[in-house]
Order: sequence, then structure tokens, then C-alpha cells
Amino acid sequence: MEKGIDAYIKEQFEIAPVDIRTYSPLALAYIGDGIFDLVIRSIVVGKGNTKASQLHYRTSHIVKAKTQAEMMKVLEEILTVEEADIYRRGRNAKSPTMAKNATMSDYRNATGFEALMGYLYLKDEFPRIVELVKYAIEKLNITY
Repeated sequence: MEKGIDAYIKEQFEIAPVDIRTYSPLALAYIGDGIFDLVIRSIVVGKGNTKASQLHYRTSHIVKAKTQAEMMKVLEEILTVEEADIYRRGRNAKSPTMAKNATMSDYRNATGFEALMGYLYLKDEFPRIVELVKYAIEKLNITY
């Protein structure tokens, strides 16, 4: 089996393996936020080279809490039991901050979404991340 990005980074920087079940939901959301952003940036840039400001505009409309919450609503129906559990843990985590321009409900659902993305990334399940993001984008007719 080919090694995932996270495993490669840990190997190169001599980071000891950690049982990802021990990570807090907010730690999973922290890394999941970056992974989701990377996926969306890759899609946006892949759709056409343009000014950085235009790339940022297209990306920011998708990675915001409201859109992540909407994506999560359509994804709930196809999650595995394990994935749904990670999402719920992230959604229910008590965060000391709140997103600008988002309702508390959207923010919590987005945190759950990001926790799921982080969990899948740390499990080296990048194809599942892409599958879920693609499914949600198609169901919601999100344009970039």
C-alpha cells in the first residue's frame, strides 16, 4: 500500500505515530480545515489559471462555514457509522471561537465537517475525502 501524505510527513520529520482516536475533535477540525482548503484550491486552480484575487474569491465562497454546513447536510446520508460519529464529535465540540458571518449552527456543522476531513486525512483516506467533496459539490450544484 502506498504511503499517504501524512505518513510521509511524519516519517520525514521523525514524528512518532499517534492513535488518531486520541486527537480532540478540534485538533481534527484544525487539520481538516487545511485539507479541505487544499482540495478546493486544487479544483479551482485546475479549472483555469487566473489572477490570485479571482482564485481566492472562488475558493472562499466554498470553504466558508455556511457552505461546509450545507455540504454536511447532504453528506450525512452517505457517511459510514464511523464517519458519522467523528462528524458528531466535531459538531458537538465546544470551540472558544466562532466564525465571522456564520450562525452558531452553521459553525458547529462546519466544525464537524472539518473534523471528518481531518480524521480521513490522518487515516490516509484521501480518496474518500475527494469522494465526499465531489458528491456534495455535485448535489449542491456548487460552481467554482
